Amino acid sequence: MDKKYDVVIIGGGPAGYVAAIRAAQHGLHTACIDAWVNPDGSTVFGGTCLNAGCIPSKALLESSELYHRARVEFSNHGIGVGDLKLDLEQMQARKNRITGQLAGGIEGLLKANKVTALFGHGRLLPDLKVRYTPHDGDPVLLEAEHVVLATGSRPVELGIAPFDGQTIVDSTGALEFDAVPERLGVIGAGVIGLELGSVWARLGARVTILEAMDRFLFMADAQIAREGLRQFKKQGLDIRLGATVQQATITDGEVRLKYEDEQGGHELAVDKVVVAVGRRPYTDGLLDPLAGVDVNDRGFIEVDDECRSTALNVWAIGDCVRGPMLAHKGSEEGIMVADLIAGEVAEMNYGAIPSVIYTAPEIAWVGQTEEEVRAAGITCKIGTFNFAASGR
Repeated sequence: MDKKYDVVIIGGGPAGYVAAIRAAQHGLHTACIDAWVNPDGSTVFGGTCLNAGCIPSKALLESSELYHRARVEFSNHGIGVGDLKLDLEQMQARKNRITGQLAGGIEGLLKANKVTALFGHGRLLPDLKVRYTPHDGDPVLLEAEHVVLATGSRPVELGIAPFDGQTIVDSTGALEFDAVPERLGVIGAGVIGLELGSVWARLGARVTILEAMDRFLFMADAQIAREGLRQFKKQGLDIRLGATVQQATITDGEVRLKYEDEQGGHELAVDKVVVAVGRRPYTDGLLDPLAGVDVNDRGFIEVDDECRSTALNVWAIGDCVRGPMLAHKGSEEGIMVADLIAGEVAEMNYGAIPSVIYTAPEIAWVGQTEEEVRAAGITCKIGTFNFAASGR
């Protein structure tokens, strides 16, 4: 293994591996370190997005939507399906096949572009040195002209509802249920909470989503958010706004959630709880104190508009820096940084990052909302179209 590189990237998710491939395409000698280990002990690139986030959730969203449509909608189209049965084991197996195939594709791309793929942990030391510790070996000191930090994020854990991996789970655990819970509680009505809640509601769970904020999907256009809430409630999702969870107690195999809203205190009994209240940057143990990289009080690495950190030739991209925690945002930052390292002109338009919630209906937006545009004093025209007018 070489010990000197033009670029060393710590993190092999959508930000890191895209940056690595782009840097290698510029002719830069590049290494990419990733610490991901699957439950079966296998090591793969792709990060949370591929292995426990975007991709597996979309696989289950597709499967659950097909099951729901067959059970609820097909008869209206004149399609009879007879004795419909849910095979959750097969559904999970399909999801795992998809993630496995895509992970293999990433490794193939890294190899084809001559990126040195390293499995293990990376830690930034002073003077652009990286201590690489393989999963099964002794630490190795690497030297680089540039270091890119792309270590991603992890779910936020609530002190009042700590994860136990079985009854109270994070988004990763919610993708691995081996049976459909009869009653599912979801804390948080953001993108992750709505997608996972939709999956299990379609498969037969009674889903209650507790959201602390009074406004549903505050980041989206108000008109779209209102219609989204109406549609989700029609689908059977019990979404309770302004509901702040105070306590979670596991008793006799069920979870009792105590929460408060404007009407007072309430208690909700469920079989499983998914905590989906956001994510935090994964920067623990990443930086030597003398490396010169500033981190704010929330754990995010401080960067400028070009993703340069406070240390010379150290860059940071993806979920470990400011901005929306979106895979495509991290990938675009990876391309920009690789281009800048190669001496090209590159920039990102952070005002044009699309956001999507892959529910049914899907909800998407890009740029400013109507409310933001009007608050800025900009005259705008609004166009709408009702799907009821579509022959589909």
